[in-house]
Amino acid sequence: MPDRISAIVPAYNEAQNIGNVLQVLKRVPEVQEIIVVDDGSLDDTAVVAQRFGARVLRLEVNQGKGAAMKAGASIATGDIVVFLDADLVGLTVEHVQELIQPIQAGETDATVGIFEGGRVSTDWAQAVAPFLSGQRALRRQLLEVFDHWDMSGYGVELQLHRQLKRMGKVPTSVVLHDVTQVVKEEKLGLVKGFAARMRMYWEILREIPRI
Repeated sequence: MPDRISAIVPAYNEAQNIGNVLQVLKRVPEVQEIIVVDDGSLDDTAVVAQRFGARVLRLEVNQGKGAAMKAGASIATGDIVVFLDADLVGLTVEHVQELIQPIQAGETDATVGIFEGGRVSTDWAQAVAPFLSGQRALRRQLLEVFDHWDMSGYGVELQLHRQLKRMGKVPTSVVLHDVTQVVKEEKLGLVKGFAARMRMYWEILREIPRI
């Protein structure tokens, strides 16, 4: 029997962007379930997600990216879980399939998507630290034995890297050509965006000693 696949999109105030991701996911024939975890958004993120037919899990209070991802995984029914950020630009059906196919083929238990050809800033960041990418797929049973990843905020990708490393699982890198994402300064303006970026960096740096 073919693997059942769930796609999980954690989102906080992404009403302006999430539709671009969901319209792609709806066209991926391998994906049977799309879950949007609305992490206490103050905008219409949940409304937009419902318009695209996603299953919406709403967290009343913002709990951070790690908690949102774990909440989504807890209700996912797929054998393979795909995580995608809500603010991607340039995502295609083929990109999602490229994340899934190595796992379906039994070549690996986990993949991680690396931006290339999107914009210099996001390409450079992922070239330096590919394990920080939020675009990944993995067998759901791996998630079931992870610990503390719900407490890691934006450091969740480092946590996933640590957990997989501990289990002897090395994610297969998949190049996502021409994909980038909307940066925080574009969403929030220079001042608020910079502050949000610093918070994100702090949550990531906080996880480094655990790697």
